[in-house]
Amino acid sequence: MKRCRSNGLCCGAGGAQMFKEEEKGTTQINIDRTNEAIETGAEVIASACPFCNTMMTDGVKLAEKDESVQVLDIAELIAQAIDN
Repeated sequence: MKRCRSNGLCCGAGGAQMFKEEEKGTTQINIDRTNEAIETGAEVIASACPFCNTMMTDGVKLAEKDESVQVLDIAELIAQAIDN
């Protein structure tokens, strides 16, 4: 993703975007962030934050990519690796 590591960007929930009315503007931050993840071609978006998980899941559904892109918590990925 173009904004990662030291240039990372919050999905918006850490800034309470999940709990309040939309602000003026043309783009919702979680949609923008989700689109960045989808553009990488990833089939799985991993998150260690429950808020990011929710915001990214909403973004994937809005982009109509929920059939091809999963949003999983890191713990889910570890559980899947253990089961395999």
